[in-house]
Amino acid sequence: MTALVEVKDLSIAFGNNQVVNGISFSIDAGETVALVGESGSGKTVSALSIPQLLPYPYASHPSGSIILDGEEMVGAGKSKLLAMRGSVVSMIFQEPMTSLNPLHKIGRQVSEMLVLEERVTRKNASDRVRELFDLVGLDDSVRIDAYPHELSGGQRQRVMIAMALAQEPKLLIADEPTTALDVTIQKQILGLLKDIQKKLNMSLLLITHDLTVVRSLASRICVMTGGHIVEQGPSRKIFETPEHEYTKHLLAAEFLELPPEAEKEAPLVANVKDLHVRYPKGRHWFGKQEYLNAVKGISLKIQRGHTIGIVGESGSGKTTLGLAILRMIPSNGEIWVRDENLQALSKKALKRHRKDLQIVFQDPYGSLSPRMTVNQIVGEGLRIHEPDLSESEKNEKVLEAIIEVGLEAEMLERYPHEFSGGQRQRISIARALVLKPKLIVMDEPTSALDVSVQAQIVDLLREVQRKYDLVYLFISHDLKVVRALAHDIVVMKEGQVVEQGRAKEIFESPSNSYTRELLNAAFMPDEYAEAQ
Repeated sequence: MTALVEVKDLSIAFGNNQVVNGISFSIDAGETVALVGESGSGKTVSALSIPQLLPYPYASHPSGSIILDGEEMVGAGKSKLLAMRGSVVSMIFQEPMTSLNPLHKIGRQVSEMLVLEERVTRKNASDRVRELFDLVGLDDSVRIDAYPHELSGGQRQRVMIAMALAQEPKLLIADEPTTALDVTIQKQILGLLKDIQKKLNMSLLLITHDLTVVRSLASRICVMTGGHIVEQGPSRKIFETPEHEYTKHLLAAEFLELPPEAEKEAPLVANVKDLHVRYPKGRHWFGKQEYLNAVKGISLKIQRGHTIGIVGESGSGKTTLGLAILRMIPSNGEIWVRDENLQALSKKALKRHRKDLQIVFQDPYGSLSPRMTVNQIVGEGLRIHEPDLSESEKNEKVLEAIIEVGLEAEMLERYPHEFSGGQRQRISIARALVLKPKLIVMDEPTSALDVSVQAQIVDLLREVQRKYDLVYLFISHDLKVVRALAHDIVVMKEGQVVEQGRAKEIFESPSNSYTRELLNAAFMPDEYAEAQ
């Protein structure tokens, strides 16, 4: 069988820095190959080199060849590359919010892919867009005239998948395609990609840190570290009898231990009663304002030293609940902290509670100012909440926080773009910890991290929690990480709590059918993709 993609002795350099060193692999028609490895191993740049999407001429190929559908891609002219991109090779990027144009409606962005290739007229494009939306699981609630910011992270990712599939490419490169998706949608997307592969005989190059996804989709695996492929072979062989020490290390990091026990009768840090959040969504025919009820009457008792896992599908209200508890968005109900109802406090009076209530966001790159050094980022909260500190006292506290999250003093004067994803998340955690808060909302803090870095962050969060008796509200679609951290679980669906209780009990014997569906999707049995 003639391979659709043949990468031979490929090296990649940025300026004088060589980041990929003489890698070779192939992809047959209809085959799925996975590139796995830690952040910085060279996975994404290797994949981007196939459609020649690296920042040339700063990027270069000191050696090697890339044959795609019989055509040499290294050094190919602009016209050939334009002809190949979209129809022969397409790509799903990791972060849809930065890939989608915030000024254009999503329907227009997808239809442009169709019109450019003259597959449909503009008149018929909307019908085809709706077909693609149905294909990737976007229901009728998602309007084709919506803007990216109006969608959840999972919905935006599905729009990106629709765009990539619009021209029915022979090769689809998927860079962390399920990162922003909850477990049930992830399962659906995996099934979708399998079905499309079969229908179109489409090849898939998969880049992911989720080894469950690799098991399910990839027939072959290439393991990368330090710009080298150190092991490659059939999925079953790699998972069951790995040979290289790095591969063994990577697989071992997948299995996270259960969290240490928390005090069952620990005192309350916060008490949330009958919390409601609603958003205006337009007006009725007769001028009456309509609302979307995003959170519906949720009550939580938040105990010291506990981690509460907030789980559910995209759009279930998880993040909205976390933001409402911090009073970052308007809500109705009661939020009791230190015998005070935060809902009754003025903005000025609320300030004294702010240092006790912190948040770590999903995307550390987006939440860290690119113009500020690590020292400035971590120390910003101290300048606001502890203005009487001297400069030396502030610097001492910042240094303590940085070291506590496993970073080094020499990193203080560097900027966010100089760090890996895992390091940026550690900076975000240090920024929250420096104020010694009582409660931290963690909004998908490990979603974009590879498994070994996830394991490091889990260990870090456990240690810091033990040391300071912290409370975490841990919002995540990754139930494996939730199981490793959470003492209590809240399962949300359509803004409501459908099940809550001790984590051990819910993971072992869930009472709600929706909870069982989530767990079945997250903990799929070890099934290996069939070799092509």
